Amino acid sequence: MDIKTFGELINWTRDLHAHLARCLSHCATKNEEARAQALLDYLATHESEMERIVNEFKSQGDSKVLETRVYDYLSHHPIKTHRTCDEPYAQLDFEGICREVFDFHDQIEDLYRTMADKAEIPEAKELLQSLLTMEENEAMRLARQIGRMNDL
Repeated sequence: MDIKTFGELINWTRDLHAHLARCLSHCATKNEEARAQALLDYLATHESEMERIVNEFKSQGDSKVLETRVYDYLSHHPIKTHRTCDEPYAQLDFEGICREVFDFHDQIEDLYRTMADKAEIPEAKELLQSLLTMEENEAMRLARQIGRMNDL
C-alpha cells in the first residue's frame, strides 16, 4: 500500500490488525495443539478488537491531521507479516505463536515511535503518540492475558 497521509497510515494499520485476526482465526482450526488453538482464538478476538480501536482513531481524528502528508514512512522498514496467511500459525506451538504476534506488535510500535519522533506538526505528533500508547497498553494487556493462559 502506498501510504501518503496519516489517515492512510491508520487505515493500513487497521487493515494489518484485521488481516492478522482473520489469519489467526483461520489457523486456530488447523493447529493440532489444544493450547495453541485456544491461544489463536483469543488472539483473533484481540486483533479484531484492535482493528476496531484503531478505526476509532480514524473516525474521531482531526481531518486536517488525517490529511497531512506522511513523508518519512518510506524510509521506515516495512512491517513483516504473513500477508497471504498460508497457515503459518497452524504449524507453530504456543510459544512460537506468542513470539510471532508480539514481534508483529513490536514492529507497529516501532513504526509509531519512529514517526512520532520525526513528526514536525504537534497535532500529528500527538496522534502518533496516542496510537503508540494504545498499542503499548494493548500489548501489555495481551501479555498479561497470555501469561494467565500459560499458568493454566
